[in-house]
Amino acid sequence: MVHQTISPSTTSASNASSKISPMKLTLLRLVMTALIVGTLAACSTTPAPSPTRPGAMPPPAAGTAAIDGDTAPLPPPMAQPKSRWVPVRWAELPGFSDDALHEAWNSWIKSCERPVAPFTALCSEVRRLSIATGDEQRAWMVSRLQPYRVEASDGNPDGLLTAYYEPMMDAARQPGAGFTVPIYRLPAGYGARKPWYTRQQIETLPEAQAALQGRAIAWLRDPVESMVLHIQGSGRLRITEADGTISMVRVAYAGTNDQPYQSIGRWLLDQGYTRDATWPGIRAWLAANPQRTNELMWANPRYVFFKEEPLVGMDAGFGPRGAQGVPLTPGRSIAVDRQSIPYGTPVWLASTGPQVQLNRLVLAQDTGSAILGAVRADYFTGWGPEAGDIAGRLKQNLRLWVLWPR
Repeated sequence: MVHQTISPSTTSASNASSKISPMKLTLLRLVMTALIVGTLAACSTTPAPSPTRPGAMPPPAAGTAAIDGDTAPLPPPMAQPKSRWVPVRWAELPGFSDDALHEAWNSWIKSCERPVAPFTALCSEVRRLSIATGDEQRAWMVSRLQPYRVEASDGNPDGLLTAYYEPMMDAARQPGAGFTVPIYRLPAGYGARKPWYTRQQIETLPEAQAALQGRAIAWLRDPVESMVLHIQGSGRLRITEADGTISMVRVAYAGTNDQPYQSIGRWLLDQGYTRDATWPGIRAWLAANPQRTNELMWANPRYVFFKEEPLVGMDAGFGPRGAQGVPLTPGRSIAVDRQSIPYGTPVWLASTGPQVQLNRLVLAQDTGSAILGAVRADYFTGWGPEAGDIAGRLKQNLRLWVLWPR
């Protein structure tokens, strides 16, 4: 799945939806609890830290007790196209002794559905450990994996954490009764023309409309909801079918028109139309300027096409498939720059801000057009309004450690 962020200073929107099932609510509570009450632990000794930068996380504290079994000589650093990996002791990882690893194990097992070298050989052990205790899982990780601190080429270990989610929206199979904004499948002849028509051209040119004839999956009420869906790259729809019945489906990312992404929030700021480029701020501006809705939406020429997927059984308890090709796990999947961290890599994530603290095992399973750089991650929070609230306020400093087979 490929998603974007609205602007460097904005938040994601919560979206109107049906009630959330107990399974979904439990997952969201787990994410919220972790965000609010997670504790940033001190770390062990490390190589000399880089100079302190404004807003950087504090360096690891000296004197932390060593992790049992972590006594082997450290290997040399490893180079990646956009980052370097510096080997460290397990005691450097904040909160490693406290994380509920079993929550991350489901995400790891999902990665093993599409294993990548060199993790393929470990997947049978990962599956067997799914019913192990946290201490057993921790001991196995120490024995089989080596942590490496991810740094930029200049040695800076600090980066940026944001978040994304799967919005839930009401929709209809046919236009009418206020449902006027289409969600399209890939157009006829997709790929023959690159880049494809811009958002404005898609909505105004007869030839673009002809290629999309009969390709609407469903219809939304609100163009802002449509933009949220395009930015997040996936969503859950509560659809009113033609016979009046209600069904829940997922619309997942299928492709784009290959046009550049432009933030509508940034456009409003640059034009001097608002100082609040959050989703509530955007909605307020549109409420005061309804005649300019198209102008605002057309400021972003990128257009996303979707495919419909059922939401049944276990599928409903996971997010959409990420770029690795496996379903995302709320609170345990991240999007990364694959030139810094390969898909399928287990990663230790540490992030602290004025309200939110995270120290936990996550899996690199997705990417995004705005997720670029050595120490950069987008954290998948789940689906629905609660997940949107979390995703909207999460923008803060980040450190990452990849956990690589020994």
